[in-house]
Amino acid sequence: MVQAFAKEVGPPFLPPKWVYGAWRWRDEHRHRTTYYDGTPVTGPFNSEVMEDILMMRAFGIPCAVYWIDRPWAPGPLGYDDFEIDTNRLPNFSQMVRWLEEGGIRLVMWIGPFFQGQMASNALALGYTYPGQRPQRNNYPLVDFTNPEARSYWQSGVVKLLRMGVAGFKLDRGEEGIPDDGPYKVFDGRSIRELRNAYPVLYLKATYDIARKYRGKDFVCMPRAAYTGSTKYGVFWGGDVAGTPEGLRASIIALLRSAVMGYPNWGSDTCGYARALLDTELCMRWLSFSCFCPIMEVGPTRNVGFWNLPREPRYDTNVIAAWRLYARLHTRLMEYSYWCAKEAAKNGTPIARPLFLIEPETLASWTNWWTYLYGPDILVSPIWKLGKTNQEVYLPKGHTWVYAWDGKEYEGGQTVTVRAESHQIPIFVRKESGIILGDLNAEWEESFKVASQRPNLSILDAEVRSWFERFRRDE
Repeated sequence: MVQAFAKEVGPPFLPPKWVYGAWRWRDEHRHRTTYYDGTPVTGPFNSEVMEDILMMRAFGIPCAVYWIDRPWAPGPLGYDDFEIDTNRLPNFSQMVRWLEEGGIRLVMWIGPFFQGQMASNALALGYTYPGQRPQRNNYPLVDFTNPEARSYWQSGVVKLLRMGVAGFKLDRGEEGIPDDGPYKVFDGRSIRELRNAYPVLYLKATYDIARKYRGKDFVCMPRAAYTGSTKYGVFWGGDVAGTPEGLRASIIALLRSAVMGYPNWGSDTCGYARALLDTELCMRWLSFSCFCPIMEVGPTRNVGFWNLPREPRYDTNVIAAWRLYARLHTRLMEYSYWCAKEAAKNGTPIARPLFLIEPETLASWTNWWTYLYGPDILVSPIWKLGKTNQEVYLPKGHTWVYAWDGKEYEGGQTVTVRAESHQIPIFVRKESGIILGDLNAEWEESFKVASQRPNLSILDAEVRSWFERFRRDE
């Protein structure tokens, strides 16, 4: 039934393989004169972008996608006319090239509305959504049923695509959409009729223009979705609370999305709203995100794990956990991509609740926090703080190997395993032949690496040298 439904409303979008690597983002980028530790910034790009990338490289934390959220343009909302704010993001096109040479694709925030001169033009031309009162945010919305309005908004997106942007975070698709009153959109439907379909039109407009300019090498990641959205993008869980309950909600959301035909999903690691950035919580969330199709780490209150707004400000444990799980997630890229191809082909979700595997077994329903990541890896995220023992139901018919100690268990039973704050219970189906490596040794290595603060003066100079060579070669 799940497979049939996924194919009926889809099939699910198959993004490029790099989407299944590790992501990093901040909610707002400022361009500063010094790095977090007081080192002067002499590099040519936004200081916080450089800080993230240089620190991650020094730690050996892989990064396949970096996204820049709003504001990134001029204007009161930082979104005027799809133009780059060169004070905030100097040498933007060259920065995209620098990221690409490091194997990193850039994703940018967008919204379904106009700002700046484009807003004035759209209002004059009748390209906007009827029934919306003037307001500071989300205004004026695009009437995506109007082909000319759609094309005009897409012309802004094209500016970013031409500079090498590889994808978009589509925000606000459900927020503040009018649905009351005698108003009709361009194609004749009432605004009430169009209310739920609006996010699909917004996503499809972005998908179509990105595909025109980048072929299949792009990603769209919307917050809002409706029937049909799964054909055009991957998804994340919105502004979840950065609390244990927020992590619990994210585990549930991953599994609900899986059975609803949305196989490609991730959450804001460590949370968004009211983010506590607690050490144990972040470590638990990082381990969970490793076993989500989309592992995106941010916004972390616009700082790095080396500059937190609490003690310890430089959190060796969290940095080490990030390194451990970003590297493991990256090693699983081929596996994740294979699972994604299966999802696109036959509707089988990537994350699989136990009740899909053994619906007749009560433990498959009561042990709701445990799930299969693809056919061969079983994980059981821990969301309660202070908990180090976890009950895990193992599906019958297989031998399961606990990744942290190599102990083998026969399926068809519930076992209790030990999992310290840096450990997520992971079992591998023995018959699969999958080898995750020595995770204990990698944790020790990660902790050792994280304990040594990188020299940003040296790293900054390397970026400056790259930029000088690039300009000479132009």
